[in-house]
Amino acid sequence: MPIHQEPPQLLKQRLFYEGRKFNFEVNRLRLPNKAEGDWECIRHPGGALAVPVTPSGELVLVRQYRFALQGRLLEFPAGTVEPDEHPATTIQRELEEETGYRAHTWQPIGNFPLAPGYSDEIIYAFLATDLEHLDDGPQTDIDEDIEVILMTPEALTKAILSGEAVDAKSIASLFMVRPYLDALAPAET
Repeated sequence: MPIHQEPPQLLKQRLFYEGRKFNFEVNRLRLPNKAEGDWECIRHPGGALAVPVTPSGELVLVRQYRFALQGRLLEFPAGTVEPDEHPATTIQRELEEETGYRAHTWQPIGNFPLAPGYSDEIIYAFLATDLEHLDDGPQTDIDEDIEVILMTPEALTKAILSGEAVDAKSIASLFMVRPYLDALAPAET
């Protein structure tokens, strides 16, 4: 049975960096057991992610360069939620910009913390179906290096299990949308 304790007491909060996508702060806390310490935190407005599925059952992914890792990751399309923007609006825009696809049917599949040990970022995941490929293709931002990839769910699962660089939010979202994908798969005879 969980023990319900009073929350830690905030003694001091210091903003060290205010950036375009996130802020970095250090908080001095007193725990219920009276111990004190500093906790660093990245404050993030949240992100929205799409699991786009083509009419033939393929997943639309991007292979994107990520500076922090000095390499490319396989990911579902995603983007940072802008101030006063709903995550559904964010991901509808990002799907078109990053992949050149527009979804006509959207279904929320859930949300989850991305890295709760050091960030308050929440990812809002959506299933995107009834895809239309736009004539003008992807319209990525100048600072994005993105390649659009089509994969079957089985190929993505194999890539994950073989150790290919796939980001955690995409792995979690694939798991969350698996019942829908299983329902699309033809029954074995």
